[in-house]
Amino acid sequence: MPDTALLIIDMQRALLKDAHDGEACLDRVADLAARARSADVPVIYLRQRIDQVPAEWLDVHPTLTPEPADVVLDKDSADSFLGTTLSKVLEERAVRRLVVTGYASDFCVDSTSRSALSHGYDLVLAADGHTTMERPDGAAPTAAQIVAHHNVIFSVIQYAGRSVTVAPAAEIRFDT
Repeated sequence: MPDTALLIIDMQRALLKDAHDGEACLDRVADLAARARSADVPVIYLRQRIDQVPAEWLDVHPTLTPEPADVVLDKDSADSFLGTTLSKVLEERAVRRLVVTGYASDFCVDSTSRSALSHGYDLVLAADGHTTMERPDGAAPTAAQIVAHHNVIFSVIQYAGRSVTVAPAAEIRFDT
């Protein structure tokens, strides 16, 4: 089994209703998940708990319905490692490299990616596999600018002893 896992962060119905490039992003992440499973790479879903939202809206978006072998963890903060068993799950599977996708680029994707690096994992950010909310009334920066900004930041960020790659979902390989 490869030493890689795919993280799918907060791709929940309630959150994605106003997401930039939402449907296309969902399709790219679904393709990544299918390819990961084909390569025996663990697929791990992180779900944000949100008060005062109907429970069914917290479900993973139907485009990305978890399969029985997938791991689903609930979280209460932007950092998917904080207060969850994510570290234990990854350790049990001897994971060293994380492919990160999800919602929201500027919150949970960013926090989890930085935390993954601090926890000693190599990082692959799917450049077109993360998204964020569209801002109301033309507020700046736009969602597209936020996604692009995070891709640039992670393409130049340095963590001692860690590998960081930003690549389009179609170029990410799980069989190496």
